[in-house]
Order: sequence, then structure tokens, then C-alpha cells
Amino acid sequence: MANVTLDKVHSSVAFQVKHMMVSKAKGEFQDFDVQVSGDVKDLENASVKATIQVDSIETNNEDRNGHLKSGDFFDTENYPTITLESKSVKKVSDSEYEVTADVTIKDVTNEETFKVEANGVAKDPMGGNMVAGFDVEGTVNREDYGLTWNAPLETGGVLIGKEVKLQAAFEFVIEE
Repeated sequence: MANVTLDKVHSSVAFQVKHMMVSKAKGEFQDFDVQVSGDVKDLENASVKATIQVDSIETNNEDRNGHLKSGDFFDTENYPTITLESKSVKKVSDSEYEVTADVTIKDVTNEETFKVEANGVAKDPMGGNMVAGFDVEGTVNREDYGLTWNAPLETGGVLIGKEVKLQAAFEFVIEE
């Protein structure tokens, strides 16, 4: 079986959440790892485990980064990682899958389903290895994981939405 390694330089984990009910605040996690066991060309028989270092959160605002790392949100001192462990992979079409996984944030685990698009396999002209690419999308309710801090707005509504949209792109090197 081929050895599959995440190419972190060509991968990303991003998120967005409603801000003040009228716009979106965006950010990313800059330190993460994804391990795939099985055939990346047939994900139905593969399993995935991802670990995100929460302290690597970046929103282009140091005050917001610090607040997200604090006890009001992720409490990175006590809960340094977010983990995802696949439970099942269902093929929806030739290039689309649904991955159901246990997601753990702050020691709270919930089952979530993510849409995965397989972008194909190509030969890297620089390194000579084969590479496979995937796009991942999903939405989680942050309050389901104890991330409940919020502030009411004078005009109605709240400062931060409950739904967090996740977008990730992963490239894996396949060493035969």
C-alpha cells in the first residue's frame, strides 16, 4: 500500500462566522495534520484522522486571536487541539463523498458530516511523486462544543453567529 503524507504547504483549514448579523469574520488554523489510512483514490475504504493546534488560529487581528484562545472560547491552555476522526465515508458521486466523523473540541465530541470533493490525482513535475487533492466543506454549531460566549446587539441579534462554516483544502503526496 502507498504511503500518503499531507503536503502542508499546499493545504489549508479556514473558517467563517457571522459577525454583528451583517458580515462574516474569517480565519484559519495554520498548524494541523491529517492522516489518511487506505486508498486516496477510493475514499470509501479509507479512514481519516485530523488534529488542529488551536493556538495556531489566525484572524488577522491579534486582539481577536487572543480572545479566541482565551477561556471565553477555545481555552487553548487546557484544550490545545481539535480532533476529527472519521467513522464512515459514503460515495455520493464520482468525485464527491460524505465523511461522517467524531469532532472533539474542548473535550466535547459530536458527530458531524462533511462534504468532500476529490479533485483527482496528478504527477508532481518537481518531485516526481503522485499527489491527490481534496476540498472539504461543512458547518458546525459552535455552541454544541461549549463555545457559547456572545454579546447582544443594541439593534437586536448577537455579535457572533452560532454556525461556523469550515472550508479546507488538502494535498497529499502518494509515495508508491
